[in-house]
Amino acid sequence: MIVVTTPTGDIGGQVLDRLLNSGEAVRVIARDSSRLPERVQAHAEVIEGSHSDAGTITKALEGAHSLFWLVPPAGPDNAETARHYYLQFAQAAGREAARHDVRVVGVTSLGHGYPGEGGLLSAALATDEVFENSGAPYRALALPFFMENLLRQAPAMDEQGTFSMANAAGRPLPIVATRDVAASAATLLMDTTWHGQARIPLVSPDDLTPDTMAEVISEVLGHTVHYHQVPLADFQAAMAQRGMSRTAVQDFASMVAAQNNGIYEAEPRGTASVTATGFRQWCKEVLKPAAQA
Repeated sequence: MIVVTTPTGDIGGQVLDRLLNSGEAVRVIARDSSRLPERVQAHAEVIEGSHSDAGTITKALEGAHSLFWLVPPAGPDNAETARHYYLQFAQAAGREAARHDVRVVGVTSLGHGYPGEGGLLSAALATDEVFENSGAPYRALALPFFMENLLRQAPAMDEQGTFSMANAAGRPLPIVATRDVAASAATLLMDTTWHGQARIPLVSPDDLTPDTMAEVISEVLGHTVHYHQVPLADFQAAMAQRGMSRTAVQDFASMVAAQNNGIYEAEPRGTASVTATGFRQWCKEVLKPAAQA
């Protein structure tokens, strides 16, 4: 039995599809079971509730051998710090996974060993410590910036020829496609032979800055797309205007500042960390259809 959290999320949904396609016995934790696709409702056991709740986790892990773990994004008006929010989810799960000897495959941030504050990224790294200290078998999929983060700007790329972030225009920004994350997670979840704890960095084969990403996007879309670097103060002001809490704004700003300061380079990675999907391929297969739609 494999337990999947965030089954309606981008990564969680892809992990779930792979497990169901492989014929695995799957149990999902969902706040609202009505949001689950019909296929999932028909072929997976559903535990309704939040995986931040100790009772829900205890029930979900009974008789399970693996757990896919991902903390869902907090609401924009959440006033808690990211660290407090993430740890709320992890405490009971770490304890129960250790008690049931359940293998945990977790989604976390690349950057272990970074000395500064990284907002959301530091919160994810703090979650790793909970599982590691629990003694549960644990594989941390350590990830950089998701290519899919660019999808929300696909209309602007197509119509206005631009996309913008607060990330430094000329600094390489390690990236990864979520489909590669899901593939690695599903493989580990179905493998009943591994033990102990380890980190698994996953990064695309590219070495691109936002400026050079714009060049690739321009070539794939067939028209010029420029990258605009937003000053961090303007980035914070825009988030506040959209109703985000002061704490959430600070956590996002700290994350971007850490990315610009090299948090993803703080953690060693080798050739085994290189994933299958390059940025140009992803732009052709995912970004271009989204922009044209």
